[in-house]
Amino acid sequence: MLLVAAWLIASAVRAHFIDVHVVKKYLFSHLILSGVRNTLIVSVLAQVAGIVLGVVLAVMRISKNPVLRAVSAFYVWFFRGTPVLVQLFFWFNGVPLVFKHFTIAVPFTHTVLYTTPMVKFMTPFMAALLGLGLNEGAYMAEIVRAGFLAVPDGQTDAAQALGLTGGQTIRRVVLPQAMRVIIPPTGNEFISMLKTSSLATVVTYGELLNRASSIYSANLQIVPLLVVASLWYLLMTTVSSVGQHYLERHYGRGYRR
Repeated sequence: MLLVAAWLIASAVRAHFIDVHVVKKYLFSHLILSGVRNTLIVSVLAQVAGIVLGVVLAVMRISKNPVLRAVSAFYVWFFRGTPVLVQLFFWFNGVPLVFKHFTIAVPFTHTVLYTTPMVKFMTPFMAALLGLGLNEGAYMAEIVRAGFLAVPDGQTDAAQALGLTGGQTIRRVVLPQAMRVIIPPTGNEFISMLKTSSLATVVTYGELLNRASSIYSANLQIVPLLVVASLWYLLMTTVSSVGQHYLERHYGRGYRR
């Protein structure tokens, strides 16, 4: 493996496939660092939105109410069955055509709290956040549901015997035990989110790949700028993997591997 890796690196160097000087020049440039910051912001917020939405949908999916189960199942089916790229285009290009204004009003009254044209509300950041966050919610719903189902039924029966309500049972008994099962795939989802956020370049959001492409479209140094972006993605995913490891170890206390 080491010999193959050395051969590939040597071949790339001999062919001048990568200009190391260009990589060093732009690795810490202002545009690239701003792209890294934007990537982290949209990835973290979209993942948080996906986790919150996933918990709600998972609770709906295991509910005894058939309407809640059907709504949750339809949501998961739709958002998992359509590409993220299409969803991003829909939010950025489709929604402003359908809805002319974004308005927040008091229900059943004529009191308007906030209103603005949809083209101003649906910024590239908002489109990226909605597209990534709502899509992630569908995947997190199945991850959280699997964690809930991994908790023995006896735990729920014991909580009910102690007089805990349904919400208290989920918050205090089921969810803490399900975290051992939920954390590993959630960590994988966040690592995937860091890379999937590069799709937001199609809605002109200034994330890492968008910043790199704006530079190489001017100087035509395509491969070195892609290497710069890849190095930053590797760094972000590596740090996330370390954090995932410690979270898994924390919630896996008391269980044998």
